[in-house]
Amino acid sequence: MGLMDFIKKQFIDILQWTEDSEGVLAWRFPMADMEIQYGASLTVRDSQAAVFVNEGKAADAFGPGMYKLTTQTIPVLTYLKNWDKLFESPFKSDVYFFSTRLQLDRKWGTTQPITIRDKDFGMVRLRAFGNYAFKIADPKKFYTEVSGTRDVYTVADIDGQLRTMILTGIADMCGSSGIPFLDLAANQEEFGSRLQENLLPKFDRLGLALDSLQMASISLPEELQKILDQRIGMNMIGNMDQFVKYQTGQAIPAAAASGSAGGGGSLAGTAAEMGIGLAMGQVMAGGMASALRPQTPIDAPPAAAAVPTQAEIMATLEKLHELKTKGILTEEEYATKKTDLLKKLA
Repeated sequence: MGLMDFIKKQFIDILQWTEDSEGVLAWRFPMADMEIQYGASLTVRDSQAAVFVNEGKAADAFGPGMYKLTTQTIPVLTYLKNWDKLFESPFKSDVYFFSTRLQLDRKWGTTQPITIRDKDFGMVRLRAFGNYAFKIADPKKFYTEVSGTRDVYTVADIDGQLRTMILTGIADMCGSSGIPFLDLAANQEEFGSRLQENLLPKFDRLGLALDSLQMASISLPEELQKILDQRIGMNMIGNMDQFVKYQTGQAIPAAAASGSAGGGGSLAGTAAEMGIGLAMGQVMAGGMASALRPQTPIDAPPAAAAVPTQAEIMATLEKLHELKTKGILTEEEYATKKTDLLKKLA
């Protein structure tokens, strides 16, 4: 190099990164043909790290602070460059800055339902959505494993890989844990915490730290959700006979109130409708009961009719008297029913 070339050569005396772009994880300081001046200043701000790369090898890493670059502050570089005894001269080295702040509210979700085996419903397909936050924990490992020699490496460059890791973790956990879908949906926070714990080693291998992972929702595709709603509805009804009795008991006060307000004709119509509804309910209850009852042989003798007990007859009389008092039964109807019941009591 001639004297004029040496004079024209540019030297860097301040290395810093203002991080003026959102979503940048790694940024290489522009060097061109410039060299770093011996004793130059390196400024690493909070939530940043800097790594020197010499001849393709990651050397020293610097956390937040201001450093004067000498053979004392960069001993690994000194070794790689074979400097000795404070040889004061400009040097060339790639310098990469890394953002170590949290990358918040990163979205993840299933583009296609995940098929798992559920002990309650058999094979089901799940959809899941949520968010997560991560940061660079080991800049040298991140440089070696992920970002490499690129001038700029952004969150968008690695986002797809991280989402795939999360979805794979969900499928693995659901397949191995044996947790039913209903329990899974009811304990989303606990499941998210367990998933985060299982994913920590995978993030660490990339030089990253998974700070948090939330599961916003777990659901079934629409066609499976309809089937689940039907099953829940049947479970809520439970014993059909008890359900019919409950509905009838609820209808009697409403019918009495309607009859009192609307006059005799309205009361008679309401009583008739209630009787039809009660008969239909009894038919439904009897049908379901007979479907569940073991079939009897054709030549088996008919079972004897059950004889009402004294307590049942008295309870029926009380209900009939209540219906007469509310005007649902006439005096004549009440007297006829009462006579029939008293004969059975005798």
